[in-house]
Amino acid sequence: MKKYKVGIVGAGGVTELHFVGYKDHPERIEIVALCDPNPEALHAKADKYGVPQRFTELNDFIQNSGVEAVVVCTPTSIRKQIVLPLIEAGLPVFVEKPFSDTLAEATEITEKARQKGIPISINQNFRRHYPFELVKGKVADGVIGKVTSIVFTNIFFRQDVGWRQECERNAMSVMGIHWFDGFRQILGCDAVSVVCQNRSSSAIQCAGETDATVQVVFENNVVATYVQSFSSTFNRTEMIVIGETGTIVTGYNRAELYRKGDKTPTETWENHISREIATYEGLNHLLTSLETGVEAPNSSKDNLKTISILDAAYVSADEQRIVQLKHGILV
Repeated sequence: MKKYKVGIVGAGGVTELHFVGYKDHPERIEIVALCDPNPEALHAKADKYGVPQRFTELNDFIQNSGVEAVVVCTPTSIRKQIVLPLIEAGLPVFVEKPFSDTLAEATEITEKARQKGIPISINQNFRRHYPFELVKGKVADGVIGKVTSIVFTNIFFRQDVGWRQECERNAMSVMGIHWFDGFRQILGCDAVSVVCQNRSSSAIQCAGETDATVQVVFENNVVATYVQSFSSTFNRTEMIVIGETGTIVTGYNRAELYRKGDKTPTETWENHISREIATYEGLNHLLTSLETGVEAPNSSKDNLKTISILDAAYVSADEQRIVQLKHGILV
């Protein structure tokens, strides 16, 4: 197994997931460089994790760090201006979610990477952190028969600070990107239409939406209904996957199977995959694709279909209409 010299661009809070997730895999990953324009944040994070090379300029990082792959943890507002120079330099990239706030930008980046033959993967770590992969397996095994609908609720109180407060796309871009991606994983098919209503509560200081209700119809005729709130003083995260012979109810750490007439679960499955572990697995998908030449399951090309659902939801809310997708991509 090859060991890779990896650099990280961005020294904000989300980098903790990466440093913690990678530290147990020194045989695979060595973090040799960190880049951030804020010297105080840069040195604080580099000192904490013993990163030897520190850069405040991206070009200096590209030219002199000697890294073999790059993890990008910058805000989405500057995603393209960070990722495109890395692609031009021939560096494989592992990008924090959301890949981009818009399909147009995500498509531009993906096409540039295709032209250059450079792989990009996205950190959709909730595929494993939330029990989407577990439920996907149960559905594939026919445990609940044909799926008819998914009902997903993610409501809690969240007041961000810093750059996120200024983003025009907020709650769905932060959390919905996980849930849209998870629905795709469970169902194994493309979305065909999206309709959305969103609102911004005065309880939260931000430029974007705090609350949204979305319905996504998939090729297999399953309807996923998703409710998001950053302004709720009551917390709940729950997914209900309804099939013709049973229903699976999930939280973060478990999934429960109910049969007709059951008041208690017929069966329970545990799920204890941390975000840090899932983040390492995501980077390892990229590194494995470098070695095998096989597209990673979390590739940017795959992620365009997740970004399409996100983009479609915002278009639907803005234009007050049902938005159609073709082959999973926003028309």
